[in-house]
Amino acid sequence: MSDNDGKKTLGLRGSGSRPGNVKQSFSHGRTKNVVVETKRKRVVVPKPGASKPGSAGARAGGDPSRRPAGISDAEMERRLKALQAAKARESEEAAKREAEEKAREEERARRRAEAEAKEREQREAEERAKAKAEEEERKKREAEEAAKRAAAAPAPSAPAPRSEQPSGRPTPNKPAPAATPRKADRERAQRNKGPVDNRRSGKLTLSQATGGDANRHRSMAAMKRKQERARQKAMGGTVEREKVVRDVQLPEAIVVSELANRMAERSADVVKSLMNMGMMVTQNQTIDADTAELIIEEFGHKVVRVSDADVEDVIADIEEDDGALVSRPPVITIMGHVDHGKTSLLDAIRDAKVVSGEAGGITQHIGAYQVKTDDGVTLSFLDTPGHAAFTSMRSRGAQVTDIVVLVVAADDSVMPQTIEAINHAKAAQVPMIVAINKMDRPAADPMKVRAELLQHEVIVEAMSGEVQDVEVSAVTGQGLDELLEAIALQAEILELKANPNRAAQGAVIEAQLDVGRGPVATVLVQKGTLKQGDIFVVGEQYGKVRALINDKGDRVSEAGPSVPVEVLGLNGTPEAGDVLNVTETEAQAREIAEYRHQAAKDKRAAAGAATTLEQLMQKAKEDQNVAELPILVKADVQGSAEAIVQAMEKIGNDEVRVRVLHSGVGAITETDVGLAEASGAPIMGFNVRANASARNSANQKGVEIRYYSVIYDLVDDVKAAASGLLSAEIRENFIGYAEIKDVFKVSNVGKVAGCLVTEGVARRSAGVRLLRDNVVIHEGTLKTLKRFKDEVAEVQSGQECGMAFENYDDIRQGDVIEIFEREEISRTLD
Repeated sequence: MSDNDGKKTLGLRGSGSRPGNVKQSFSHGRTKNVVVETKRKRVVVPKPGASKPGSAGARAGGDPSRRPAGISDAEMERRLKALQAAKARESEEAAKREAEEKAREEERARRRAEAEAKEREQREAEERAKAKAEEEERKKREAEEAAKRAAAAPAPSAPAPRSEQPSGRPTPNKPAPAATPRKADRERAQRNKGPVDNRRSGKLTLSQATGGDANRHRSMAAMKRKQERARQKAMGGTVEREKVVRDVQLPEAIVVSELANRMAERSADVVKSLMNMGMMVTQNQTIDADTAELIIEEFGHKVVRVSDADVEDVIADIEEDDGALVSRPPVITIMGHVDHGKTSLLDAIRDAKVVSGEAGGITQHIGAYQVKTDDGVTLSFLDTPGHAAFTSMRSRGAQVTDIVVLVVAADDSVMPQTIEAINHAKAAQVPMIVAINKMDRPAADPMKVRAELLQHEVIVEAMSGEVQDVEVSAVTGQGLDELLEAIALQAEILELKANPNRAAQGAVIEAQLDVGRGPVATVLVQKGTLKQGDIFVVGEQYGKVRALINDKGDRVSEAGPSVPVEVLGLNGTPEAGDVLNVTETEAQAREIAEYRHQAAKDKRAAAGAATTLEQLMQKAKEDQNVAELPILVKADVQGSAEAIVQAMEKIGNDEVRVRVLHSGVGAITETDVGLAEASGAPIMGFNVRANASARNSANQKGVEIRYYSVIYDLVDDVKAAASGLLSAEIRENFIGYAEIKDVFKVSNVGKVAGCLVTEGVARRSAGVRLLRDNVVIHEGTLKTLKRFKDEVAEVQSGQECGMAFENYDDIRQGDVIEIFEREEISRTLD
């Protein structure tokens, strides 16, 4: 060929190949056409006379010459039948699949048609609602424009000429013609296309910004809200959500955001309402209850006034079921005057030695013990102090007791604290048993005791009364069995019962701060059963029962009614007399304790605050005239600290008083020393000591620390120190009188009175008063006292002398000079 320059073509040309051209590219833009051969595909054509599967020849077994070797006619027939069965199954399955597919297609078509119909109905409903809203809006706009035109139109006598009407617009007084049906259809079609948003088409004009354009568009959010309302209305739903009226609990003060949460309203709406009322507040500020009530009523809700004290509702008294009540041991309180043998009597009953452990042999704490009699009866005893300083402790003892045993010494008879104990028992409405103690003394006179008790309306059985009396002796054991029998009889009459299967409630008998165990409270359980692990609140403190220790020092897992136990696990030291209540959760206990703490703090602040200017001035005047002795008190238990503080408050008069800056329980710490140094106060430690750092700090800062174990000594020392603040009493002693006989003028001295001492003696250092017609006209001191020409210290009665007053010259003949001396007398507090 010409493009191969006579050379042979590449490859071989066979019967099954055909020629073709391929263009090859080389470097520098050169190309070359090459002739190649392509192989044709082999096509197999069956020969005539060959039988197909399934034909008569195949069904007959086929040609034996074309059958595979080793296959018999029966086998060949079996295979053909199997092949036919398989093809039949395949055709059936294919037909079934086609039927199912057709059914699914029909279902899809039906659902699609239903959806389209529903969507079309919904769209038509939206269009109708939209057209109706636009028609109402157009009518409203036309009415407003008509009202504006009527207001701005001139008088009827001077109508505006028609030529002044703008061209291309309808006459203002004439409404626009109604749209034709075809025009309405075009407008509906235009609405179906959706609103045309021209917000991004160009700059915002002044007319659009001020609302002058009647065809301005709403925001997208407004359009969506409108469409949603129309959709809900078309579907039969309510356009506006029904208002839910709520009962809003309103405390005395509430944060704005919390108020919104309780009303289920938006905080922004609540803040907006407050601003409309003239209160510029944020959602984090607090408003008072009256303002919040106005807001709640404005939003259509109901107000439920609650108080902060409602947090204590969780510990309200439980109604007791009579079927759940069981008998409980009686609580007996031993009362009486100091040193009348109360603790010794209890000692003899429980065979223990308690008095030896008390400083000075007097009880200074409330002891709680359980005693089991020979008859198997369990009795709970409270031993209260008898000293006058422990009045409040005895008062608490009477409040938690069932029976009072009044101990009166047969030799001392009725004493002041005996009368006080009688009054406490009567105030608590508690039955009383009189134990006439010290019957072993030679001077014992029980009849005198019974007679003196009559003066205080205590009539014993020996005097035909109802009060049981027993003659006992703690030393010899006389009458102890009779006393226990009287207590058991009285307890049987009272029929004391309690429900042990409820949340525990008890009274704190004593509280102290133990170095190793922390705050410890002696609790007398009154109702229910106190168990280890219970969460409780007591006064301003709360905690979880970590351990319970009975009066013998053993750990117990629970304590039932009338059982005294020590409770460990408090977060602080409670006040003696506080009520312990078990709560369900720690959060409740904490909330109640915080509320009580805040209430007590507010009460103290209100008691010490002056509310008016006159009160402030009066308080400042009183404080200026009253000298104060500041002290700090630290005691081992809360009851002792309280008793000491009450004793300190009774010390003083109108001129001096004792001020307790701080009282607490536990060892004296460095913080106490710092407070004492800042206020210049001594520290009084009662049965406690200062730790090492506190001692070193006190030595460096010069703070005095005094230790006491008997309350008598502490009260006496403080009273003596307060007496030192009393101003000394000034007493005047008249020592003489002198009469002025004549008056002389002396150069460099002034007027000098020539006097005759008529009585006593005249001294140079004494004070003098000038009397004229028995009226004091001057009081001062002498400038000079002369006898003849000599200055003398004193002049005796009957002698003449010359006197001159300091800075005073108005003296006359016949005046009387009274001469006196002042004497300072120290005073003490009673």
